Amino acid sequence: MADAKIRLHAGDLPAGLSFPNGVAIDTETLGLNPHRDRLCLVQLSSGDGNAHLVKFDGESYAAPRLKALLADKAVLKIFHFARFDVAVLQNYLGVETEPIYCTKIASKLARTYTDRHGLKDLCSELLGVELSKQQQSSDWGAPELTESQLAYAASDVLHLHALKARLDEMLAREGRAGFAAAAFNFLPERAKLDLAGFQDSDIFAH
Repeated sequence: MADAKIRLHAGDLPAGLSFPNGVAIDTETLGLNPHRDRLCLVQLSSGDGNAHLVKFDGESYAAPRLKALLADKAVLKIFHFARFDVAVLQNYLGVETEPIYCTKIASKLARTYTDRHGLKDLCSELLGVELSKQQQSSDWGAPELTESQLAYAASDVLHLHALKARLDEMLAREGRAGFAAAAFNFLPERAKLDLAGFQDSDIFAH
């Protein structure tokens, strides 16, 4: 969305925001270990083409309005690879995020004809949108983020509502919507298992 409006906020969401159609959420961290690598940025979108980015300084994670939104059971939270984001949000903000929809899980259940379930692949195939991943490994803890970083961060949430709509159609067509719902409901517990040290263990294996 070339004309997307990106709003950067320090430490919390501004007052007065509402997400009646659910909120798309993503995070940026200094790595992929939620115990070691701090949460730097939380991106949110209502699916209207605009993005709100909450930047953390690494010292304060009070963020009362963001926490209230994450815990609000009346607002659906749409992620891509929710397992990681939910664990990071729980570890740094101390809040359990629910209810959840994960486009990566939905894709794995609905798009069994491919093993390409990344956000870039989904946007390309289902929406005809090409995402740039050039800033994926940049320094999100920098005091000032570049315009390229902000655009990249926003792009990770701007399309999740549209992807959910397409994936819901595919899940229903293949009779797998129930599987998806059960997997989404388990995600908060999966995040707790990751934080407890079971991230590499298949507890259902023999």
